[in-house]
Amino acid sequence: MSIKIEMLRCFRAVAEHGSLAEAAASLGRTPSAVSMMLKQFEEHVGAPLFETARKSRLTPIGQMILAVARRELEHFERTVSVIEGLSRADLGFVRVATTPSVAQSVLPPILRAYLASHPNVRIDMSDMDSRAVQAELEADRADIGLASLGAVKGLDCTPLFSDRFGVICRADHPLTRNWDELTWADLHGIDFIANGLCEQIRNPDFAPILEAARLMVRNTASLLGLVRAGVGITVLPRLVMSPEVTDLAFLPLVDADARREVWLMTQPRHVLTPAARDLAEAIAGARIAGDE
Repeated sequence: MSIKIEMLRCFRAVAEHGSLAEAAASLGRTPSAVSMMLKQFEEHVGAPLFETARKSRLTPIGQMILAVARRELEHFERTVSVIEGLSRADLGFVRVATTPSVAQSVLPPILRAYLASHPNVRIDMSDMDSRAVQAELEADRADIGLASLGAVKGLDCTPLFSDRFGVICRADHPLTRNWDELTWADLHGIDFIANGLCEQIRNPDFAPILEAARLMVRNTASLLGLVRAGVGITVLPRLVMSPEVTDLAFLPLVDADARREVWLMTQPRHVLTPAARDLAEAIAGARIAGDE
């Protein structure tokens, strides 16, 4: 007969309470059941664990086994607690891959609420362009992705919101004077900085502007830094510009209807941890204000 976890529990209870009756009461079992379990344990050990039938004093080997039993029971109980916490989404580790603009403008209030309700869950968030988000998901290096890709085979994909493209320039740029009449034609001859989202703009009037660009920048923070420095202008979705930014301007174009579509993508639901499922549901259920 192998040693069972219940044998250790019974032995610990009897040793700590000093009597079969009190140990049985603490375990919710009958004294005879505890006595039988303790007898089986002593038979397996091959030596008595208590000096007398009253179970009030441990033998030397009983004292040593009690120390080991306590340690192993504590380890087992911690393991059970972790497993139950993971199953309830109380514990866990969630990997998120997202585009920088979504990380800056969309996720902060969602993550604030999620972390408050899941205090023992850790999140690892990386920002990158949309193609890199897809690569992270397909390589199983991310549980949740937020990007402008559309539906991707093998992933659970949900459209979240869309926002309009517009010109980003310095607030003192000459283009800002007539922004309400701005068209693609007004961008000819102005230094243009291309970025990864430009490929989503299919308007034929934009093609020569993109082709003339001599600088491609994929990191949003670096891109906006170059615009601030007067290196050129660029085109980005509306939500890239947070309300706190006052030194740059977002100028919608009157002849452009290009929009960015942002999707929530996750590993198939049946392989997501409960913590990751909860976060994906929080993102999907958030009221994200794109633009109409």
